[in-house]
Amino acid sequence: MTEAVVRLTREGLWTNNPGLVQLLGLCPLLAVSNSVINALGLGLATLLVLVLSNTTVSLIRHGVRREIRIPVFVLVIASFVTVVELSMNAWFHELYLVLGIFIPLIVTNCAILGRAEAYASRNPPGLAAFDGLMMGLGFAGVLLALGAFRELLAQGTLLNQAELMFGPAGEALQLTVLPGYDGFLLAALPPGAFIGLGLLLALKNLLDQRRAQPRPILKAARPGQPG
Repeated sequence: MTEAVVRLTREGLWTNNPGLVQLLGLCPLLAVSNSVINALGLGLATLLVLVLSNTTVSLIRHGVRREIRIPVFVLVIASFVTVVELSMNAWFHELYLVLGIFIPLIVTNCAILGRAEAYASRNPPGLAAFDGLMMGLGFAGVLLALGAFRELLAQGTLLNQAELMFGPAGEALQLTVLPGYDGFLLAALPPGAFIGLGLLLALKNLLDQRRAQPRPILKAARPGQPG
């Protein structure tokens, strides 16, 4: 169990990250990641759907025939997306209006259906839920990194419009990192999202290459020789 938890954590957050390795769910990832708050809202919604759908698919895996498993999995995912959408509309209405169509589009996120088919349908509920949690955190992490990068370049701020998620108290969370900054329009536009994601991919590949390089072996000094 411990080895499985460690492996799922490593895969979800890094080695099999949905956004940086599998490159799934790119449509909402690129469209909504123009600010930290938008990215956080969609990231949490996707994470919740992943955990709930993985758990449910694992619980019903022995009672679903192989011929109809995909339609059943899609129905399960769509049900939880509807619950999340209605909840956001009720409690985070202004953020719900900003995210718009990208909340129901979570149903079409291939990362969710892929994990339901590849992992949740073949493993017990505990591991399936943890897999959904790690994959959701990995996807949300990419969203937040891209959202912070784009918002900082476009507006010179972080957590702008935090009140959409945290209420009136969220106004105190906004950070003006670059006072008097005129902004870089390209970062707020769709091409800026592609460029930002490309930079994140390049950074991950660079870090992976550095980790894969063999470390130099230090030879021990012989007696009587300087170390």
